[in-house]
Amino acid sequence: MRTHRTALLALLSATASAQDTPLDSDGASRVETTAPAVSRQRFDELRITLQPNPDAPWRSIAWRIDLLAAQREASEANKPLFIWAMDGHPLGCT
Repeated sequence: MRTHRTALLALLSATASAQDTPLDSDGASRVETTAPAVSRQRFDELRITLQPNPDAPWRSIAWRIDLLAAQREASEANKPLFIWAMDGHPLGCT
């Protein structure tokens, strides 16, 4: 019983503190941050540096979005089927 009370208090505390977060008109949480200014030259350098390699091996993979068609194709070619499945944001920002 004590564990349930502790969990309930933690939940209520988290809910109360979440209500103190400023919200935009669409209800999204608004957190104000400041980032250092980046010059146009530095931005261009970063953009070029961060571009993925056009010859990267993963670009040569024939990706499929239809699971049944991919399974059929893999079976016909006698190759394994790699399934990438996830829930949430691809960068882990959930």
